[in-house]
Parts: sequence; C-alpha cells; structure tokens
Amino acid sequence: MFTPKWKKEALHLVKSARKFVNYKRDLLKPERVAEIESRQVDLLAAVKSKDLDKVKEASKQIRAVCENSLPHEKPLGWLEENVEVMFVAVVIALGLRAYYLQPFRIPTGSMQPTLNGIIGTPLKREQWPSLPQRLLEQVLRGRDYVQVVNDRDRHIAITRQGQFDIADTQFMHFFSRSVIRFSDAEPLQLPAPTNPSSEIGLGAALGYAARHGGLLPKGMVICEGTVDSGDLVLVDKFSYNFRKPKRGEVFVFDTIDIAGIQQRSGEQGAGSHYIKRLCGIPGDTLSIRSPNLLIDGNIAQEPGIQRVIKGEGVYHINPNGYGLASPAELAHKGKKLPQYLAKEGATLSLAADGRPGMREYAALGDNTGNSLDSRYWGPVKEFNLVGPALFSLWPITTGHWGFIR
Repeated sequence: MFTPKWKKEALHLVKSARKFVNYKRDLLKPERVAEIESRQVDLLAAVKSKDLDKVKEASKQIRAVCENSLPHEKPLGWLEENVEVMFVAVVIALGLRAYYLQPFRIPTGSMQPTLNGIIGTPLKREQWPSLPQRLLEQVLRGRDYVQVVNDRDRHIAITRQGQFDIADTQFMHFFSRSVIRFSDAEPLQLPAPTNPSSEIGLGAALGYAARHGGLLPKGMVICEGTVDSGDLVLVDKFSYNFRKPKRGEVFVFDTIDIAGIQQRSGEQGAGSHYIKRLCGIPGDTLSIRSPNLLIDGNIAQEPGIQRVIKGEGVYHINPNGYGLASPAELAHKGKKLPQYLAKEGATLSLAADGRPGMREYAALGDNTGNSLDSRYWGPVKEFNLVGPALFSLWPITTGHWGFIR
C-alpha cells in the first residue's frame, strides 16, 4: 500500500520477464535466457539501491532484451489470444470432468422429492403467461413452454415387436428428447423424453393413432404444456478412489452389463447412467417389510433411507415408504423378466468377495412407487460405480440447490 509507484512497476517488470522466460524457454536460445536473467539481477539491484536513474536504465534494458529475443515470432492478435485462452479452458474443463467432477442431468422422477427429473404439465397455449415471465422461469427453474403441432398427415412406423417406433435420445449430451419415426415422413423430435411428452399430449395422440392405423393427422397437437428440466447435479468421481461407498448416500453408476436394465430398456439402457440412493453395501442382505427397508433383518437407520420410510413432509409422495416390486413389471413389453424383491420374504444378498470390481451394491429410488431399481434388476457391480452425487447446480428455485443429502 505504501510502496512507491516506481518500485511497484520495476518489480512487476521483473516478474513479467520471469514469466516470459518460463513461457518461451523452448524457443529461446540459452544465451538469451542467460541475458534476460542477468538483466533481472541488474534491475533488482537498482531497486535495492533506490537510484531512480539506474532503475529506469535497467528497466529499459530488460524490455529491449525481451522484445528482441524472438524477432521472427509474430505477436498474437486478439483472435489468437482468445482462441488460446478458450482452448486452455476447454482442456481444464475436460480434465475436471474426466477425473474429478462430472455434470449429470436427471431424466426421470425416480429420486423425487430429493431430486427432480423432467416433468411435463399440460397447459393450453391461451393459458401461457407473458413472454418476459416465461423467459424468467426458463432461467430460474428450467421451465420451457412447448407446443408441437403436426404439419401434415403422418403414419407412425411399427417396430419388429409390433409397437410404435418411439425412442428416447440425447441432444448435445445434456438434453433428453424423444423421437417418433414415421413410415412416410422424416422423424419428428419432441421436446422431452417419452414419459413427460405423454403427460402433455403425446399419450392422447398415440391413442388416436392406435385407433386409426397409426395415423397422426395434420393439425393435431402432439405436445402442449410446460416441461420442467431435470436437476443438473455434479458427480464426485474422485472420492471412491480413497473411501468406500456409504450406505444412504445418493450415487451415480453406469448400466454396462446390468442385464435387467438392458432387458427393460433395450439399447437405451446400454452405457447410460442412473442415479439412485445407495441402500446396500457388500455383505448386506436386503428385504422389504413395507414401509421399512431391512438390512440383515434390521430397519435401516441412515437419514436418507429413514426419510423415505417415514414418508413425512415432501416425502409423502410415497406414504407407504419402501414397497415391493410391482407384479406388472414381470411382463415388461411382453417379456417375462426376473425380479429380486417382489414378494414378502424375498431377499437380495450382496456379494462381499470376488475379483476386483465385482463386489455388489444395491440401488433404490426415493420415489419407490415409480422407480426401476435393484428390486427389479438386482445388484450393481463395483466396476459400475461412478461416484456420489455431490451438488445440485440448477435449477435454483426448486428447493434442491445445494449439497445433496
């Protein structure tokens, strides 16, 4: 604060010359490096002597040496400098994503009310608020007002299984969409996955198509209403390298080689990621006596699990706490699939021994009435684990912003 201006400028020049050498060392000749370092010593000596004339001369000399060290190198323009900064920022971001923190968008409501998935709410166009309010809601809560009107007669294509050809897909990695494929037109992309789209009109449109040979007539409203974005969370990919996963925490895992998920989801299940609550660790034996989740015959006491069991406040979404797997899922899309916790007395034992990466964990959704989880497709292998869900980043007005519990 009380340092003279001339001294600050001189010391800053010494620091800049040191950075110049470190940044350009691979391009500088050894004798130039030695000369710049010698001029730095001269300038520091002049500063120490408090001789302003010597400081000015030494400053002039060090600038000249640095400026003439690379006479054939063209200075970077504003475009090159900004591209270089952006490139470094992208490399840092990719490094963080690969090894430390990965953003993850929640597509479904299986973790409500702890975390939100994508939610569709029907709302007629004439009931929409003003444009400024819609823009504000988009920023603060990730809400889009959408309307999809069919612009021509189309016939929905039929899959080999005899079903309408509709599939969920990803747009730019973070945005979940659904696509309807037609036999006589280009595919049509909808603004949300299949389930939320069905809530805002797609279900009725498909019902009409089923009664009319797959026809969607011109002018039909396929989707109309609001689509609330799923929570964007940061996943800690670092911690599981140094500690064991804890029962009761929210975690993310990939679905590779989890046969039950792929049987129910087809190609969509292969290589995707799920987020659930970790309700069983290696060596545990799980059973359900509604509303309780039992670990080795005792009621689980972890806070996150207890909130679901008690069903109080916002957790009243499941007033009966943990329930058994739904019998309807046994015949999923015409296939009879196994279930692990589907009846009283059923147990799920998690392997504590085995080859590296083969220890087992159990994953259950907090929204137990609407969650495909370990009750249906069994344990998650250790090699599938990605990390604990750390922080809910956006939207900021849903009450979920902050560290995830």
